Amino acid sequence: MMFAKRINKGNSGYFFIAPFFIVFLLFGLYPILYSFYLSLTNWDGLNDPEFIGLANYARAVIDPLFLQSLFNTFFIWIVSVVPQLTISLVLAVILTNKFLKGKDFFRAVYFFPNIVTAASLGLLVSLMFDWQTGSVNQLLMSIGIVDNPFDWKNNALFMQMLVSAILFFQYFGYSMLIYIAGLQGISPEYAEAARVDGASRVQIFFKITVPLLKPIILFQVITSLIGGVQIFDQPYMLTAGSGAPDHATLTSVMYLYRTAFEQGRFGYGATIAFCLFLVIVTLSIVSYLVSRNRSKIS
Repeated sequence: MMFAKRINKGNSGYFFIAPFFIVFLLFGLYPILYSFYLSLTNWDGLNDPEFIGLANYARAVIDPLFLQSLFNTFFIWIVSVVPQLTISLVLAVILTNKFLKGKDFFRAVYFFPNIVTAASLGLLVSLMFDWQTGSVNQLLMSIGIVDNPFDWKNNALFMQMLVSAILFFQYFGYSMLIYIAGLQGISPEYAEAARVDGASRVQIFFKITVPLLKPIILFQVITSLIGGVQIFDQPYMLTAGSGAPDHATLTSVMYLYRTAFEQGRFGYGATIAFCLFLVIVTLSIVSYLVSRNRSKIS
């Protein structure tokens, strides 16, 4: 009761937090609600929107190109995120070893790809794998592995793997730093107590370190999922926006961009955006529930 009397119950606090809510309403919530309205219309960006209800959503469910773009997106994401989260965790454990010298140098080196823009990386790799002038073909021919230049960009699976490799290269350093922050928050007393009881390093890692890192791992999975569903720059620059070959690198956001801004179908483009939003929310909830159930079991 004494503490409650000290609290200033005036309305002046609302004045200080009002700017955030005003900006959020104008530039966050209003565009979201307006986009949802557009998803229920047929709009070319010039004439007045024509309200058509859920027709765009019904169309999206059976749109083969949209479904293929969803498959491409999740295939590329899974192929990149599994090694990314695994290798970055191993590196984080190594770089938190107190006896390792030069830790700060290696952390900076591994994080360096993250400061390069995604578009730059996509363009650089595109030039490297150009079948006529690319350095990869030139190198392979100079050392006698191949006699003629190979058309890398005409292989669908290779192109999907290449986009995944770019994502891995760009973000594994960022994931490593997040893991390092989580590892530094774990008290060394747990490991020391387990070591006294005869536990090996492997047992300490899987029985103590990984369970204590579950909140961090869940954070990494959800944030990588949100970022992975929005893959755009790397495949767009790698294929000059074509999604070649045979739409194998056409991601959902690329299809959204093509639909809305190249074809002028803004209503359907907004529908694709909301479908992606629903997919992200659903998978985030599933990830959270799976992590919570495993925590209860353990």
